[in-house]
Formats: sequence, C-alpha cells, structure tokens
Amino acid sequence: MPHILGSDIAGEVARIGSEVTTVHVGQKVVLAPGVACGKCPACVSGNDNRCRDFTNLGYMVDGGCAEYVRCPEVNCMPYPENLDWVHAAAVPLVFQTAWHMLVNRAELQPGEDVLVLAAGSGVGSAAIQIAKFFGARVIATAGNDEKLAKAREIGADEVIHHGVMPIAKEVRRLTRNRGVDVVVEHVGAATWEESVKSLTSGGRLVTCGATTGYGGKVDLRFLFTRQLSLLGSYMGTKNELRTLLKLVSQGRLKPVVDKVFDLSDCMAAHNYLESARQFGKVVLRVD
Repeated sequence: MPHILGSDIAGEVARIGSEVTTVHVGQKVVLAPGVACGKCPACVSGNDNRCRDFTNLGYMVDGGCAEYVRCPEVNCMPYPENLDWVHAAAVPLVFQTAWHMLVNRAELQPGEDVLVLAAGSGVGSAAIQIAKFFGARVIATAGNDEKLAKAREIGADEVIHHGVMPIAKEVRRLTRNRGVDVVVEHVGAATWEESVKSLTSGGRLVTCGATTGYGGKVDLRFLFTRQLSLLGSYMGTKNELRTLLKLVSQGRLKPVVDKVFDLSDCMAAHNYLESARQFGKVVLRVD
C-alpha cells in the first residue's frame, strides 16, 4: 500500500492522544523524521537511527505531504522561533544527516580539509555550514556557476565545477597534492572513484546515499596502504537534532530554501527536484 511522502515537517499540534504528556494542542513543533521502536538496545542507548525497525516519516509510514500528519510524541522537537514555517521545515532531515556524517561518523576535527559533493543538495548545503562551524576548510562541488557562487555564499572556501574539472585532480591542486581529510559523499557511482582518490593518507569517506547508482569500486591496495576509512551513515539521532535546533535558533546554522510550492503542486515540486536545478531545499506550503 502506498504511503504519503514527506520527511521534513514543521507545524502546529492539532490533536493529541490520551497518553501524551509532553506536547499540547496549539504548540509549534518541528518533527524528527526518524521513527524507531523506542525500546530496543539501540533506542535506549540513544542510537535510535540504528534501531532494526527504524524508518522515516514518509517511508513505510505516512509523512508530511498532507494537511495533517500523525507521529509519535517523542518526535516532536522544540520549534526554532527565529524561523518561519517554511525555513523550519527545511531543517530536520538534511541537517541531522549531515551532522551525523561529519560529527558522529567522520569525527571531524578543527582545521581539517573537507570535500562536500553536490553543494546544491539539501545535505550538501547543510554539510558546508556544519563543516565551517567546526573550523574546517571546505571544498564544494556543483554542476554550474550559479550553484558554485551560492556554495561560496554559505561558507565554501573553494569550489569545483564537476562538469568541467576532474574532482580528484582539482582537489589535489587545491591541497598542494595532499588530498582532503574527509569526503561527504552521497552521489554514488558517478563520483565514487573520484571521491576515494581525493582522500589524503588516513582520510575518511562518509556516505549517506547513492543517487546515481549503487556500485562503487575500490582498489584494495589503495585502501590499505593509505589507511583510508569508508564509513556508512544513515540519518541521525533525535539528540543530535535537538542540538542542531539549538544552533539553528541561535542563527549559527541556517536552512537554505530554494523554492516554495503549494501542497496542491506536490507533483510539480517533485519534478523540479528531479531536474536538479535547486540549491537547497524545496518546501511545500499548507494554506
């Protein structure tokens, strides 16, 4: 049975269940996208994104492309009052994902060099800001000059037009042949080999997706002699999202919104996303 899509949601509580105690009707909330069992060892240790039953609102359960959304009480997060509804809705999934990749999995350190693939994507635009927040030098890739300029606006120190320049070769030039400490990868097959080649000795590649395909070849000799780490990352924890929302409410991290569609134009919004013209998030507005 098909489910209603949409993982990023901000709104006002319209109704609560009889056992709900921590939220009230009329409260403004941002919803944590991840839905977990809440009682397994992963959940009780705070690693809910490792729950065997973990899923997202909009995937396996109904999500946010609707006027009303049902979710567990624990998914209701503090609303960043400095943001309007549109920008609040652009925060959860991509910032949580990028934070978990850089902070939890790659263990980013101040002063390191970070390569962020696809700067115009939601994860890419969030990763640039998070890496800069931790004092990293950021190199970002994109497919046109307009996106490259926007990447610089949100913090990228160097940019690479991946349609014109070979990524790894340009990374080597920008780092004086050293390579980067961390690669934020989610493009998949189209960039995988270039991403691995971009790493310095002891570097870490962290991936959360495979938009262009699932295959990724690795020369094992290159992997072990350069002592590289290939890390998988999926979503993030609710506690990480709470931290992020504090930083967003302080204006230290800012959601990037490209375009807003009415809920009735949901299909047009998806078509726009598939065209890859956006920089940042596309949001559906409920009147």
